[in-house]
Amino acid sequence: MNPFSMVVCIVLIVAIARVLRERYRHQGPQIASTESVDTLRLRDDVRQMKERIQVLERVITDNHKSVDLESEIERLRDR
Repeated sequence: MNPFSMVVCIVLIVAIARVLRERYRHQGPQIASTESVDTLRLRDDVRQMKERIQVLERVITDNHKSVDLESEIERLRDR
């Protein structure tokens, strides 16, 4: 292979690499923006689920206390 064709190949490879790099650089923010929308949606879903879990824990805890309270009242009545 002569030196001229080697230089042409190197220049061609560098040019293709730059074109591909620019193409992917412009596609990057689009992908990131869709990820951020998905991330925001998922964060909102997680927040809502945490609120629901807190309500369920409160209901279970309150229900358990009321059952304990009823049994304690019955125990005290029997005295």
